[in-house]
Amino acid sequence: MKFIKQTLYHLLSTFTLSAIAASAALAQDGSVSILFAGDVVLDGKPGKMIANGKDPFAPFAPLFKNADIRVVNLECVVATTGEAADKNFTFRAHPRTLDTLKQHVDAVSIANNHSGDFGRAAFQEMLGLLDQQKILHFGGGNNLREAHTPLIIEKKGLRIALLGYNEYMPRSFEAQAQAAGVAWSEDEQVALDIRQARQQHKADLVIPFMHWGWENDKVAVDRQRQLARVMIDAGADAVIGGHPHVIQDVDNYKGKPIIYSIGNFVMDELDNEPQTRGWVIRLQLDRKGVMAWTTRLAKIDDEGVPHPVPDASTPCWNRSDGKLGQCRNSE
Repeated sequence: MKFIKQTLYHLLSTFTLSAIAASAALAQDGSVSILFAGDVVLDGKPGKMIANGKDPFAPFAPLFKNADIRVVNLECVVATTGEAADKNFTFRAHPRTLDTLKQHVDAVSIANNHSGDFGRAAFQEMLGLLDQQKILHFGGGNNLREAHTPLIIEKKGLRIALLGYNEYMPRSFEAQAQAAGVAWSEDEQVALDIRQARQQHKADLVIPFMHWGWENDKVAVDRQRQLARVMIDAGADAVIGGHPHVIQDVDNYKGKPIIYSIGNFVMDELDNEPQTRGWVIRLQLDRKGVMAWTTRLAKIDDEGVPHPVPDASTPCWNRSDGKLGQCRNSE
């Protein structure tokens, strides 16, 4: 038994080193790396940390620094105005938190069920604050057109379109023709947005960042699987998801990755142990799509701060063999 364990460990370590070497090689060939992390709430304990001059992102700073593009789901409104909605949890962060956020993040999805916690005026204040801090955002806007317009980021000659959608009820904070809000994921509209990202906005690659599923479900539901395939059939190159507050399973459809939920990242309102674990996923991209992807496990402490788990084994994939595998997280 000891020999078998040692052999398996050797094989896993060899696979991990090969994956790391392959990732390093990919990063040098003109490809673009994009990193996604899960739900970020800058209210509560993380907000107090920032007010006291501390940085809840610090444990992951080296990993974030080495990516070309860094994206998170901003699971709160950042504002000083508004009245709390009548719901169990409402999150409003102070504008000072954005100084810390922009040190680590290039863009945020605002398509979630907490962007509207303090009303449309507070949401619009956040849009202005994000613009002032030069933090890019997608999945919401001052009107319906803005909410469904892709964020285009160009790196190394590669035009990448990011789209964000909320699918978690209630639908009361959806953007309207003349009212600010978030993008809602109607299948036909989502497919149209993806096609237009390529045709009108000349994107080489399109990646939707979804807010969907049911909280605490560790396996994606049929609706998530169905919509993910609609998006890839419409031309998406990968689908990244969140909202359930736990890690979910992964899939590969037509050679394109579907990560149903990457879980939480910076958050102190945690109900159970699975909610303290999230993934940071890194995609390596070229003009043909995703070349490879790896995940890193984050363990969130009582203060809402994520910490890398270097001995964890988490999903990874490389186009060269096309098989889902497990890679050991390394420092």
